Amino acid sequence: MNILVMGAGAWGTALAISATRGAGPRRVQLWMRDAAQAQAMALARENQRYLPGHILPAQLELCSGDVHQTGVLRAQDLIVVAAPMAGLRSVLASLATVSVPVVWLCKGFERGQGVESGLLGHEVQARIAPGLIAGVLSGPSFAQEVAAGQPSALVAASASAAARAAMVAAFHGPALRVYANDDVIGVEVGGAVKNVLAIATGFCDGLQLGLNARAALITRGLMEMTRLGLALGARSDTFMGLSGLGDLVLTATGVLSRNRKVGLALAKGQTLAQAVDALGHVAEGVYCAQTVAQRARSLGVEMPIAECVVALLAGRLQANAAVAALMGREPGSESPA
Repeated sequence: MNILVMGAGAWGTALAISATRGAGPRRVQLWMRDAAQAQAMALARENQRYLPGHILPAQLELCSGDVHQTGVLRAQDLIVVAAPMAGLRSVLASLATVSVPVVWLCKGFERGQGVESGLLGHEVQARIAPGLIAGVLSGPSFAQEVAAGQPSALVAASASAAARAAMVAAFHGPALRVYANDDVIGVEVGGAVKNVLAIATGFCDGLQLGLNARAALITRGLMEMTRLGLALGARSDTFMGLSGLGDLVLTATGVLSRNRKVGLALAKGQTLAQAVDALGHVAEGVYCAQTVAQRARSLGVEMPIAECVVALLAGRLQANAAVAALMGREPGSESPA
């Protein structure tokens, strides 16, 4: 099997490493735009910038340059786009004529595209490259643990059985289980909203509001996620799976979570710019919080936790006011989604 991973950030590198461990003959290539980065990684056999401490397997090939001129797209069985949400549109446009499954790893709602602001990955693909056999690989996963071969589980979501099968064949193995799912909307909503909720949970923990508050926030956040997903056409059961509850719990509580770290930093009084600069990586919840809230409003879906995160990120709401805004809401029933 021939697998091309496009993007050598932490997650792209980790999945490329993981793919080399799969069963059967395979060729795994990790492509990056920056030739200097490719050369540095080839010399060190390590992604010292984004995934330090994990040696690149000898069989993992590194490449760069124009994907069309170099011919790297030829003879692939699966192409994995490991770009952040902000770059997905341009990458998919460059792959619009590819005939093999193309899947992406980013989680979020697209921002800053005028009237089309607030699109999920599959909606971007439908507009930019509608002929692609497309899908998304998602679920609770930190790059460091996947690269180290620690047990993890992911969801391969696509309307195409061929795309689902390609993702399972590429990544399923002794340390990484991959479950197929055809609810692309639900999987993408879960992956996007959990990042926003993780900022809220980090903020809660940073204020030392207690474990009761954390549990309440995660549970009510899951309800917000589900409401939005159902309004967009997802299935409710998806949100009780790996890409919903699983990814939310990991990102909201895990010490490796970048989005949680943003919330912790804000609770300590840092500005958003200071919090993001300290990360050195993309925190997708910061990027898409506003678009999550906007999409929810356009559908008439209430998401008070997400709205509080937007106000916090914009500097319109301070710590005490944020807690008061959530705790001061009118009593309601738990059951309606």
